[in-house]
Amino acid sequence: MKLRIGSVLIATAMILTVNGSAGAQTTAISDGVVKIGVLTDMSGQFSHESGEGAVTAVKMAVEDFGGKVLGKPIEVLVADHQNKPDTASALARRWFDVDHVDMIGNLINSSIALTVSGLAKEKNRIAIINGSGSSRLTGDACTPNSVHYAYDTYALARGTGSALAKDGKKSWYFLTADYAFGHALEADTSAVVKALGGQVVGSTRYPPDSFDQSSFLLQAQSSKAQVVALAGSGNVLVNSIKSAQEFGIPAGGQTLAGLLVWITDIKSMGLSAAQGLVLTNAFYWDRDDETRAWSRRFYERMKRMPHMGDAGDYSSTLHYLQAIQAAGTDEAQAVMSKMREIPINDFFAKNGRIREDGRMVHDMYVYEVKRPSESKADWDFYKLREVIPGDQAFRPLKDSACPLVKKD
Repeated sequence: MKLRIGSVLIATAMILTVNGSAGAQTTAISDGVVKIGVLTDMSGQFSHESGEGAVTAVKMAVEDFGGKVLGKPIEVLVADHQNKPDTASALARRWFDVDHVDMIGNLINSSIALTVSGLAKEKNRIAIINGSGSSRLTGDACTPNSVHYAYDTYALARGTGSALAKDGKKSWYFLTADYAFGHALEADTSAVVKALGGQVVGSTRYPPDSFDQSSFLLQAQSSKAQVVALAGSGNVLVNSIKSAQEFGIPAGGQTLAGLLVWITDIKSMGLSAAQGLVLTNAFYWDRDDETRAWSRRFYERMKRMPHMGDAGDYSSTLHYLQAIQAAGTDEAQAVMSKMREIPINDFFAKNGRIREDGRMVHDMYVYEVKRPSESKADWDFYKLREVIPGDQAFRPLKDSACPLVKKD
């Protein structure tokens, strides 16, 4: 009798162990599906820097991963935040609370990225930022649930500011978009300029949706600054550079510096208007064989070449899915731990790594826009001036304001 009871107890324990293991396997992926939300500008002034391109890149990554992770399907949701932080916040809350979205990506517009990364921390989900640039995202506003992937204002300032300083350009005037990204870009670039012995002779802040820059450009022209720095992006930047050419600012000896320039901007304004611009970027489609191969695939879908936001959206999504696979779960902190642990080696970055402040560290590149006579084909826009190693491109941890960073 004792033997029989013992056998029953052993059998029961085995059943519980098996059931427990099965339960762990079925709950490894919450709700039985991994949901990725692409929260972006689908229709506004930043849509050519994100929008359909971001959606396409994320879907390509999901397809290349096989459409499933840990045996469960991967679903991509898309929403247009219309460049309104309150709209973005409402969409993100619904996605987290009702739709059980695990990760929200792209997040063009720094005010929106700051809002949603805070929500990701609150809800213990993940935010991966490729569209927005404010260095605050890995500074005082860093979170354990967010990753700043493709670029930031510090890296842009470090690259373009240093390159123009080497050309002897010492005096700067800023035209700055009056929101988080523009403020951060002006502050970071000003710091680089001053550290290299230059000076800021003036600045003007404009509403980010102000398409007529005439009065602001005339102020910059009258300042006689050697560099007129455009600390903004989107259609406003394109219009500003076109207007600057019409006003004869470059012809008068002042250098235009687009502090965030996307290759789609160059396409929009044309090489005649853009020639000579010095810019810093994380990705160029024609950099090497790997970038060309992936870019051709992207071109087949979008009928345009990808920029660093597109490439970053693909790379970061693939890295996120690889981290889920390695962690054996989609639980946010387990996945974040694996994302920081696993190096990034793909067409976008070699030996990239995610630091404790959420910054993905990788090489950055300083390019100059070709003259029309130098371009051999459509989208052949850039010539390389300098490669900035990752450990020099981004703000050193010792200077970080991120509360997650441990300092000696």
